Amino acid sequence: MGNSYAGQLKTTRFEEVLHNSIEASLRSNSLVPRPIFSQLYLEAEQQLSALEGGSRVDNEEEEEEGDGGLEQNCPPNPYQMHPPPEGCCTTDGFCQAGKDLRLVSISSEPIDIPAGFLLVGAKSPSLPDHLLVCAVDKRFLPDDNGHNALLEFRSRQASMGACSSSLFPPLDSSGPLAPFPGEPGPGTAPSAPLGAPQAGPASDHPTLTAALGPAVFNGKDSPKHQPLVKNRLSAVPRPSALGILSNSGPPKKRHKGWSPESPSASDGGYPQGGGNRAKHESAGVTCMPQVGLVGPASVTFPVVASGEPVSVPDNLLKICKAKPVIFKGHGNFPYLCGNLNDVVVSPLLYTCYQNSQSISRAYEQYGASTIQPISEEMQLLLTVYYLVQLAADQVPLMEDLEQIFLRSWRESHLTEIRQYQQAPPQPFPPVPGAVAPVTSAQLPWLAGLAASSCNDSVHIIECTYSLAEGLSEMFRLLIEGKLAKTNYVVIICACRSAAIDSCIAVTGKYQARILSESLLTPAEYQKEVNYELVTGKVDSLGAFFSTLCPEGDIDILLDKFHQENQGLVSSSLTASSVTKSASLDVSGAPACTSYHLEPHRIRPFQLAVAQKLLSHVCSIADSSTQNLDLGSFEKVDFLICIPPSEVTYQQTLFHVWHSGVLLELGLEKEHVTRQRVEQYVLKLDAEAQTKFKSFLQNSFQNPHTLFVLIHDHAHWDLVSSAVHNLYSQSDPSVGLVDRLLNCKEVKEAPNIVTLHVTSFPYALQTQHTLVSPYNEIHWPASYSDGVDLYPENKKYFGLSEFIESTLSGHSLPLLRYDSSFEAMVTALGKRFPRLHSAVIRTFVLVQHYAAAMMAVSGLSQMKNYTSVETLEITQNLINSPKQCPCGHGLMVLLRVPCSPLAAVAYERLAHVRARLALEEHFEIILGNPTSGITIGKHFLKQLKVWQNIEDAEWRPQTYLELEGLPCILIFSGMDPHGESLPRSLRYCDLRLINSSCLVRTALEQELGLAAYFVSSEAPLEKGARTEALESDAEKLSSTDNEDEELVTEGSTSEKRSPVKRERSRSHDSASSSLSSKASSSAPCGESSAGPSQVERARSPPSCGPSEEARAPGERQRLRAAGGSPSVISRHSPGLTSQPDPSLKSGQRIQVSAPSASSSGSASSLALPAAGPLVLQASQCSMTKACRQPPVVFLPKLVYDMVTSTDGSGLPKAASLLPSHSVMWASSFRPLLSKTMTSTEQSLYYRQWTVPRPGHMDYGNRAEGRVDGFHPRRLLLSGPPQIGKTGAYLQFLSILSRMLIRLTEVDVYDEEEININLREDSDWHYLQLSDPWPDLELFKKLPFDYIIHDPKYEDASLICSHHQSVKSEDRGTHRKPEDLYVRRQTARMRLSKFAAYNTYHHCEQCHQYMGFHPRYQLYESTLHAFAFSYSMLGEEIQLHFIIPKSKEHHFVFSQPGGQLESMRLPLVTDKSHEYIKSPTFTPTTGRHEHGLFNLYHAMDGASHLHVLVVKEYEMAIYKKYWPNHIMLVLPSIFNSAGVGAAHFLIKELSYHNLELERNRQEELGIKPQDIWPFIVISDDSCVMWNVVDIDSGGERSREFSWSERNVSLKHIMQHIEASPNITHYALIGMRKWSSKTGSREVREPFSRCHVHDFIVLNVDLTQNVQYNQNRFMCDDVDFNLRVHSAGLLLCRFNRFSVMKKQIAVGGHRSFHITSKVSDSPMAVVPAQYICAPDSKHTFLAAPAQLLLEKFLQHHSHRFFPLSLKNLGHPVLSVDCYLNLGSQISVCYVSSRPHSLNISCSDFVFSGLLLYLCDSFVGASFLKKFHFLKGATLCVICQDRNSLRQTVVRLELEDEWQFRLRDEFQTANAKEDRPLFFLTGRHI
Repeated sequence: MGNSYAGQLKTTRFEEVLHNSIEASLRSNSLVPRPIFSQLYLEAEQQLSALEGGSRVDNEEEEEEGDGGLEQNCPPNPYQMHPPPEGCCTTDGFCQAGKDLRLVSISSEPIDIPAGFLLVGAKSPSLPDHLLVCAVDKRFLPDDNGHNALLEFRSRQASMGACSSSLFPPLDSSGPLAPFPGEPGPGTAPSAPLGAPQAGPASDHPTLTAALGPAVFNGKDSPKHQPLVKNRLSAVPRPSALGILSNSGPPKKRHKGWSPESPSASDGGYPQGGGNRAKHESAGVTCMPQVGLVGPASVTFPVVASGEPVSVPDNLLKICKAKPVIFKGHGNFPYLCGNLNDVVVSPLLYTCYQNSQSISRAYEQYGASTIQPISEEMQLLLTVYYLVQLAADQVPLMEDLEQIFLRSWRESHLTEIRQYQQAPPQPFPPVPGAVAPVTSAQLPWLAGLAASSCNDSVHIIECTYSLAEGLSEMFRLLIEGKLAKTNYVVIICACRSAAIDSCIAVTGKYQARILSESLLTPAEYQKEVNYELVTGKVDSLGAFFSTLCPEGDIDILLDKFHQENQGLVSSSLTASSVTKSASLDVSGAPACTSYHLEPHRIRPFQLAVAQKLLSHVCSIADSSTQNLDLGSFEKVDFLICIPPSEVTYQQTLFHVWHSGVLLELGLEKEHVTRQRVEQYVLKLDAEAQTKFKSFLQNSFQNPHTLFVLIHDHAHWDLVSSAVHNLYSQSDPSVGLVDRLLNCKEVKEAPNIVTLHVTSFPYALQTQHTLVSPYNEIHWPASYSDGVDLYPENKKYFGLSEFIESTLSGHSLPLLRYDSSFEAMVTALGKRFPRLHSAVIRTFVLVQHYAAAMMAVSGLSQMKNYTSVETLEITQNLINSPKQCPCGHGLMVLLRVPCSPLAAVAYERLAHVRARLALEEHFEIILGNPTSGITIGKHFLKQLKVWQNIEDAEWRPQTYLELEGLPCILIFSGMDPHGESLPRSLRYCDLRLINSSCLVRTALEQELGLAAYFVSSEAPLEKGARTEALESDAEKLSSTDNEDEELVTEGSTSEKRSPVKRERSRSHDSASSSLSSKASSSAPCGESSAGPSQVERARSPPSCGPSEEARAPGERQRLRAAGGSPSVISRHSPGLTSQPDPSLKSGQRIQVSAPSASSSGSASSLALPAAGPLVLQASQCSMTKACRQPPVVFLPKLVYDMVTSTDGSGLPKAASLLPSHSVMWASSFRPLLSKTMTSTEQSLYYRQWTVPRPGHMDYGNRAEGRVDGFHPRRLLLSGPPQIGKTGAYLQFLSILSRMLIRLTEVDVYDEEEININLREDSDWHYLQLSDPWPDLELFKKLPFDYIIHDPKYEDASLICSHHQSVKSEDRGTHRKPEDLYVRRQTARMRLSKFAAYNTYHHCEQCHQYMGFHPRYQLYESTLHAFAFSYSMLGEEIQLHFIIPKSKEHHFVFSQPGGQLESMRLPLVTDKSHEYIKSPTFTPTTGRHEHGLFNLYHAMDGASHLHVLVVKEYEMAIYKKYWPNHIMLVLPSIFNSAGVGAAHFLIKELSYHNLELERNRQEELGIKPQDIWPFIVISDDSCVMWNVVDIDSGGERSREFSWSERNVSLKHIMQHIEASPNITHYALIGMRKWSSKTGSREVREPFSRCHVHDFIVLNVDLTQNVQYNQNRFMCDDVDFNLRVHSAGLLLCRFNRFSVMKKQIAVGGHRSFHITSKVSDSPMAVVPAQYICAPDSKHTFLAAPAQLLLEKFLQHHSHRFFPLSLKNLGHPVLSVDCYLNLGSQISVCYVSSRPHSLNISCSDFVFSGLLLYLCDSFVGASFLKKFHFLKGATLCVICQDRNSLRQTVVRLELEDEWQFRLRDEFQTANAKEDRPLFFLTGRHI
């Protein structure tokens, strides 16, 4: 709007555009009317700006061309060089274009002013000598009262002073700075798309309005300003409103002389001071308006007084009716003096500004040097914008301001940010780099413009020299009453060249009161209230209330009523109670069926959470940090710490008692007494320390007990003990949690796990928390993708469900506020400015309740002195017992946080109740945290009857026990401490909660009182169809869809259009505007009856038991018509007592059962209005209790916070500071998001919050540990009242069960087999009490060939000459299909002498295992060790892996360090400190599960233990067992069986014995003195036992015995001490069985087979080898060889070994599959052999394994005659192969001088020759006799040797062979198959 038209407008064109603009804007729904001047002047630019997204930088040349033709009147412009500094032209008195603007010239020229225009002058303090004069259309100017102009403010330029360039634009844009001038129609969005025709500069700088996008704060749309729509596109900057911001040069089209290089346009020059001050982040101060300063924060504010101090006027409070709250802003703040009590000064805003100037660390990595912080001017301007659009009943929130700053900053740096993070494109244009900032000179103007449209609710004061003058001016205006309509005064001093000074004073009575009260800490708040009560300040309030009555004093009225009705009431009462008791006596039980106390049972959710807790504990134990050794604990003990609330204490005791956890944990025996339970629950009060000390002592004395320290309600008292030291005198319990739970003993005890349990974990989720994020357990969501995860018959109804009920479309809102109550409070707040609002609110509410009681009792004139809500509550409270035959009623919770006020409320209500003779109708209970519950005798008697309690001494100790009692529970205490409330709770009256305490924890904690479980399946009975809950899936989905709809249609902060919102707000008793008018005009007296009538006409659809609930519109009609029940039925035919069940619950019109008298109906409330309906639906209030959660009444402020959503879609309350004890780490934080899971929320708080100095975690990071997490600390969080106590008690139970399970193992428990076949020879070892075998006696014992080990149940029986058994004696124990049936096991508790797997970690084992944190992982060295072995025909190369710590067991060559031998002790050595025999454990596939930890088994004794592993498993075994010696088998044995390992162990040991004999011979030691024994042990031997015999005499047959667990050390040392031990070749022991009888242990020693754990004499058995090819039964085979060599095998029967069942590894690791196909098809044993040269599928398995498996299952094909033929066994030469359980074998050895049984008696049914060597000759075989038709099977390595064997043994003489009788194992040639030849005896 430059001077292109030489200062003249073409009138016709102007008027046309003007009219069009006005008309369009009146019709349009758009928030942004189309600016007239941009239509007139900028049309040429419209297309361009539309194309370029409105973000173009001016193109000077283009403009010149465009303007050239229009500038005839202008002289040529000489000013196209560098521009002058901003705000002045080169020549005084001439504008830039050169026109003469001096007053002298202008005064002489006539100025033509069009009709309807006025000349307006404007001065700027920054340019005192200049004046700006404009002609302005009167319609665009504010009227005399400061109300909004018609449309946008536009000026007609008459003259421009020297300040034209800097001052004109602000004037140009004063109109639209009122952020939202019109209200759009329902659900419409502003229609201007991005880049629509708009003033260029506006598009250049979207920062301001975009940042203000979520323009609704404190969660509601103000009546004045409708918010922008959520859609980001519509949040377009208002055209001319922002031109000034982006371009501090003159507006477009006019600034010919302004080059782009001009400093104001390009340098982005931020004031230096602002930039520097931005660095001073004040870490100690929060940005929240509710907490006083803590710690060092206040020091950060630089108070520099400039000039004189400002005096606060004396009578300020009296005049203003509220204490102004002054927030320090930028720069220096003057000193105040005088009446300082009447003002409040806070640094919160200063801190907020500071925080917002510190650029987020998140962007520093992007090179933050390019990204500037938001300027101070911009901050202040945004603050003004924010204040301007706050509604009259809203309070500014620092969080909102921070979000505005953040958005503004982000959007002004979009391009830079995008460069660094490829974010999804946003609909804003990139901002040009050279955008000029707002300057301090422009600031006052801009602020004034912003405030000009708000009807003076924001007043701007500009100072010339310092803030002091502005403050003085403000105080003067306040005293003069000129700021009556002003809520905020913004004082700006922009005179200093470098930076601005500013402060903001809150002068609105409502806002100032709330803000000043929010600055009090909870302690100060209580102190203040106490002071007011004690000093009698409240008397004036009481006096005022007593006059609120038609007859004058309320008490007089009460007394009058009392006297009139005394006789009447008492007689009716007694009559009713008599009839009641009669009905009880007749039936013997109450007639009411609705009353039942819940039985204690665990819900699926609780079980799921308990299991989550358990898995977290297990993961701590499994981690490599060794922080928790679950294996070392035998039992669980616990202590539950709770806040000092008597009710919570009793409630917890009750839970523990009824859960049975003490019995389950074995902490108590049967009959647990209450006193015993008290030991496990600790109330954190003054006496807590002694109880806690004994807990610590207990944990110290029982290292094998795991103590779980449960800190319930863990968000309470997080004060550090350091702070406690300051306050210890005043309150000893302050900081107790920190002193006890964070003490050194708890932190360091390895057997204490701390579990914090809370519904509000935020204060424990800071940057300094002790709880690792991995140790947090969150209550699981009940639905996942619409699937009900844990089906339960109850639905939890928590905060989100309550909020959901307020959305439109829901039948009844469960969250409500009471506007008439709020109006009364506001009015009284002005009347009594010195009283704290908590006091006023309490008195008003008590007054309302008193009036409602009187109204219900028949004093109907009192209805006008209460609110509809309170009347409804009271009416239902008093009437509910009348509808139940037993008198069950409902509970009303009245929350009064301040205890003294609670006492006042209790006294007053009790007094009124007494005067109205209602004592027996309902009880009033004062619930104080420190004391128990007191109730009257009458009600006590009722409760006992209902609950069938006989105990005369019984008193209710928890609120849950008040189930069904009609009562008002006045619940006091600053914080609820987790007290549960009964299901009969119908109303939760939270109108008195400290609404200024805007902290997430505090709000959610109060709302958590109403959390409730609703029966999700109970069918609603007819006539009781009150508020049905939307719980079925269809309704869930409908609400979800509605949410999605709303997101797109509502604004960012308020998701509903006004019409929709009105519907959803129908539970506001009167619209807020109505109530505020009523309150301002009529604070008291008769006049307030007027509004209350209107309110009742719009009373909410309340969900009380005696209310009809219907759609709001209908209800208003009915109420207006005086709605009595008869009217109802006429007006709404659909409203019957049985609603149509087909209606969806969202639309269902519902009638509630109990009574038809509606709280708004004209009929007298005391009388039942419609008897028949009452009778028909008379019903106990408890019936509904299961189905509907309580109704919650909130303060309006809190209601708005909770029900509105912010930009993230979450309730506004969620974005508040999470807790009093923390503060935000930075203003540059994103908002919480609606989609965040609990885990993500936790991570958000961990990133963005830090503890305050008083928080117990404050010093955590300083402890030196980088992570700072405590390893044994967990945090369980879940919504309030959802059942966390039950979950953690269940966790204790399953933890205990798991520990017991961890200390138990499944061991094989099978009877010995073939007992009846045992040879009953005359020889017995009769010395029953011999500790060792007597060699001579022992030699005489016969060898028992029969296998008794149950694992060989399916093996072939070995015959010996003693047997004279009939074949049927040995029945088959299992059918073939039972072969794989699980073997019998028993669960055994691990003793302290058990062997362990890799999962066991205990302190003692750390070093043994090589995991000790103080040591490095043990280094190991690999040593090769070779020896030759003639039978293999080659040298064997073995490798040892020897850890450094084990090298002393070996001998190495010097020098060179070659491994020479393993040291062996001497036979004569006697030491109790070590085990002489080296132990070898062959193992495969069991690196985790093998029992190689013998530390405890050996009782700590020194021993040499070698693991024998296959080469391919070496690495994994070394990883798990770094401190064990490994013997690695050569790679050729990778697929070999256990025989190979046994073979190599024995050969290596013999070779080593030779080396040791040679080595020690040089030291003079005889070869026979070297210890020749080794132990070969299975990897599943877990424990060892010894049998103690108590015999009745040496030869007596009678004896008693018992078995006990002993260490392996004990057994080994006993065996090693045996006399003549070197004469025994093999020593073993029994396998344990619970079925062992005295027969098995009677004889101490047997000469028989030994298995599993053997002590082997490698010297004696030098010439007897294990068969290295064998996979199965190799020990039986070896035992037979050893015996046949004439050597002694001795089994110690009094020792037994337990073998653990291990499901993995061992022989199970061999899988036989086809070699060709990849399909893992099972191959049956019949396919293991085939004919040579056939096309049979080859198998990928060793030939020997195929052979053994085939013979085990199919040997009857080779030996048909032998089947079940015990008398005629198969003769097996030199080997034992298992031919299956139905064929018996007779073993003979071909070696000369071997011991064999006499075979002369036997006729054999078959002959098995397996790889026979040269000792087997033809003559040897000729000794044996065979049945005719007996079969022969010869097995050889290849076909060639098969033929040679047949020839050499002259087999064809007696056996007949056929070509087709040749077979081979199903192996490919390269796998070297074995070949068989079968034949028949001739």
